[in-house]
Amino acid sequence: MKASKIMNTRIFDADHEVLKAFQGSGIEITVGLGNEFLTDISVNEDRAMNWIKENVEPFLPGTRIVGIAVGNEILGGGNQELWEVLLPAAKNVYNALDRLHLADKVQVSSPHSAAVFATSYPPSAGAFKESVMPYMKPLLDFFSQIKSPFYINTYPFLAYISDPDHIDLNYALFKKNPGIYDQKTNLHYDNMFEAQIDASYAALEKAGFENMEVIVSETGWASHGDPNEAAATVSNARTYNFNLRKRLLKKKGTPYRPKRVVKAYVFAMFNENLKPGPTSERNFGLFKADGSVSYNIGFTGLVPSSAKSLIAMKVC
Repeated sequence: MKASKIMNTRIFDADHEVLKAFQGSGIEITVGLGNEFLTDISVNEDRAMNWIKENVEPFLPGTRIVGIAVGNEILGGGNQELWEVLLPAAKNVYNALDRLHLADKVQVSSPHSAAVFATSYPPSAGAFKESVMPYMKPLLDFFSQIKSPFYINTYPFLAYISDPDHIDLNYALFKKNPGIYDQKTNLHYDNMFEAQIDASYAALEKAGFENMEVIVSETGWASHGDPNEAAATVSNARTYNFNLRKRLLKKKGTPYRPKRVVKAYVFAMFNENLKPGPTSERNFGLFKADGSVSYNIGFTGLVPSSAKSLIAMKVC
């Protein structure tokens, strides 16, 4: 990662061996507080304090932990009990950080999936589901107070395979295409990635948070899939991530927010060969599970490495 000049990463837990491995690297890392901990953490601040003292504080400042993602894709998901506890858990984590004088160094956030949206096409029609709003609004209120951005997991790959008859593959892959025109804003989009980000901005604006920044907490493309996932190929995965990297390096905004530089985490560093579900779920990595390179997207440092040092890292 250092050789490839990758300076920011996320992991989905707070694995101590991984956190030790990042010590002295200078790479900024966001750790995940897993969904399974939310109910317990939401009960009181001391539970959050114990988790931070065990999984964050001992590794600072050697390991540059800059964020805690409280849960992942909670709102809009199937477990409505977790909808209730997300905000109190996030507040307890923030308050514990504050008591430890770490709140200005470690940001609290919570990534969302597209399931929070009622509509996202065209981008100006972006809006949160009514069922989600009683939980989303207070969460956004809190994140606005502590100056946290809105994190969204954005996957043109998933949108395309769910509706290949109506979505241009080139539009999903950042390749040359006619694009779409949003009549309400008079804006033209030549890729789905930016359209999905601007749908998030439109939804936030409708909810009263027009100044909140959107950061893409996951995006990527599968290099292998089941027969019904025909677009999951090495060629498409390389094209998407190569063009995504090229787009991010421009440090430009979106059509709707031209002054907000687009920021995104690529999912994932490694294929997760033990993950359940469709074949695509196990094949989003820039590296294979044995440490060899899946495909090259221009990172000079991405060369085959020993599986021993890499296999435990679930990083995006």
